[in-house]
Amino acid sequence: MYGVSLDDVATLAKFAQDHELAFPLLSDPDGSAADKYGVRRGRFARRVTFVIDPKGVLRLIDENVDVSTHGSDLAEKIYELQS
Repeated sequence: MYGVSLDDVATLAKFAQDHELAFPLLSDPDGSAADKYGVRRGRFARRVTFVIDPKGVLRLIDENVDVSTHGSDLAEKIYELQS
C-alpha cells in the first residue's frame, strides 16, 4: 500500500511521522500521476483509493473516502475481492 500526494517530500515525511503511518507516501509534485488517474483538481487531488492487484490489474476504485473509517472500509472491500 502506498499513499500519493501533490505535497513535497519533506511535507509528506512530517505528515507520515506525525500520524505514525504504516505505509510509505509518494510525492507527485508536478501532478503527473494525479492527472493520469484523473483525480487532480487544480492544486489539489481528490481523495480516491485505487486497489491494484499484484498482476497490475485495477480491482477497485473507491471515490467515497471517509478518512475516519477508511482503513476498516478498505480492509472489508479487499476481503470481499479475495472471496
